[in-house]
Amino acid sequence: MRGIIVKGIAGFYYVQTASGILECKAKGVFRSQKIKPLVGDFVEAAVLDTKKKTGNIEDILPRKNVLIRPACANIDQAVVTFAVSRPRPNLYLLDKFLVMMQAQGIYAVIVFNKEDEASQAETEALSARYRDAGAGLLFVSAKEGTGVNELREILAGKTSIFAGPSGVGKSTLTNCLCQKDCMQTGDMSRIGRGKQTTRHSQIFCIGKDTYLMDTPGFTSFDLPDLPKEDLRFCFPEFAPYEGRCHFDGCVHLAEPDCAVKAALEKGKIAQGRYESYAQMFAELSERERRKYS
Repeated sequence: MRGIIVKGIAGFYYVQTASGILECKAKGVFRSQKIKPLVGDFVEAAVLDTKKKTGNIEDILPRKNVLIRPACANIDQAVVTFAVSRPRPNLYLLDKFLVMMQAQGIYAVIVFNKEDEASQAETEALSARYRDAGAGLLFVSAKEGTGVNELREILAGKTSIFAGPSGVGKSTLTNCLCQKDCMQTGDMSRIGRGKQTTRHSQIFCIGKDTYLMDTPGFTSFDLPDLPKEDLRFCFPEFAPYEGRCHFDGCVHLAEPDCAVKAALEKGKIAQGRYESYAQMFAELSERERRKYS
């Protein structure tokens, strides 16, 4: 029978089928082909025991897309969640996530949770930084319930991943969207870091044709494998100025008469976003140097 993998734990894959959840193992051929089933995969499964509801995954159907971190497949959009404060948002980490989505052609929505704890100056600064970043932007409070209906509208009819660092309220927000306690929630640690409560990726149905995948929190990840010269195309705010620089192929760093740097000086590009670009470019340059040295 056909179904979708809604959860994977320790080599077991839980497949949602028309007749219920089937606990499956993957056939050995997948290991030999170095193919790992992912949450979000549409699969063909064979039933082994109808009473125990166990089976084997026989085939993985063609994927629309694949994310490595968080590991999942067939995603329509990515909702990346950070807290406005407690913990203080790591905006470079957020920018790397946005680059990852841009490189894979997946639309991203930025959700800043804990709006109730933020000052107007904090929300305005974040809005200014990401207004032209090519992503949706929403401020919510899972605690107060504000912005949840707007987020539900953004998710409607799509399969979305919920990603972000630990302790920013992803699980609490998931429970609000599910309108029940789907996920365990945790408090902040004594040193102000988030406690990770999500241990594995899992899909929830929160409405008609609307699926939400909650994923484990992350504190770092690598940039996608792309040439450093192509990084600029992953910053949508640079797009209006591409082709207007003095030099063809300008990467908007040390070159003179650069349209992007001119826009930066005029305040048309957020300084923080440009600094993230320069830092990522340096990371990719170092990666290339190590690869060929």
